[in-house]
Amino acid sequence: MWVILSSISSRQYRNFDCGSIEGSIQAVYGIHSVSISGTIFLNQVLSCIVSLSMRTRVKICGITRTEDAIAAVNAGADAIGLVFYPPSPRAVTLSQAVQLVQGLPAFVSVVGLFVNPSADELSEVLSNVHLDLIQFHGDETVSECEAPGRPYIKAVRMKPGVDLFDIEKQFTTASGLLLDSYQKGIPGGTGETFEWERIPASLRDRIILAGGLSPHNVKQAIRQIRPYAVDVSGGVEQSKGVKDQEKMLAFMRGVESADRKTD
Repeated sequence: MWVILSSISSRQYRNFDCGSIEGSIQAVYGIHSVSISGTIFLNQVLSCIVSLSMRTRVKICGITRTEDAIAAVNAGADAIGLVFYPPSPRAVTLSQAVQLVQGLPAFVSVVGLFVNPSADELSEVLSNVHLDLIQFHGDETVSECEAPGRPYIKAVRMKPGVDLFDIEKQFTTASGLLLDSYQKGIPGGTGETFEWERIPASLRDRIILAGGLSPHNVKQAIRQIRPYAVDVSGGVEQSKGVKDQEKMLAFMRGVESADRKTD
């Protein structure tokens, strides 16, 4: 138990209301006020651990400036997204990407977003920029996603008739499925939501929810869907490609509030 406790940082303690699910722990396990060293109660410890394990992960995508990347991390984001799709107003060049990644602190994941890239385009980026995860946001096949030999997530545009069970069976090697709104001719970044109830409950622990999220609706989205993670871009911007620090902080407050389930 002490090994587990030592891995929980003071920042995590500040960000989570560990007592909020104490009653659930007692109800499930029948544990009541068991003392450890006379000061720490087992039900509180277990509550903290469960609360942390249920935390919704956050990716802030479309980062184009180092100051925005640092602000996203300071707000509490787990990952930042860099767009390698030239038609996008949030696209970064190779040199921009290198500079952005070099400016990041430790333990922040970098996700590279691509839309139907050629093998050469993908290779050039991977040879020069450290990416922890590739996000394939086009019509890539399973074999094309697996070809680089890197961890990846597959974006799914939620057009009418999409069968998420079928897609899940196809992309078993993906680290997750990112669900985005569908708008004909636009691969992403529409700023529109979709009907969240279309997401099967049995798949939600594999889902990264995107599409029109903002500080105003992220709390509702998480409480309704309970996805593994959420992904935001336009909802925390001043203008396309320029993030708003206050909106990022407000977004993270919404996520944390949804995870606490207390307000």
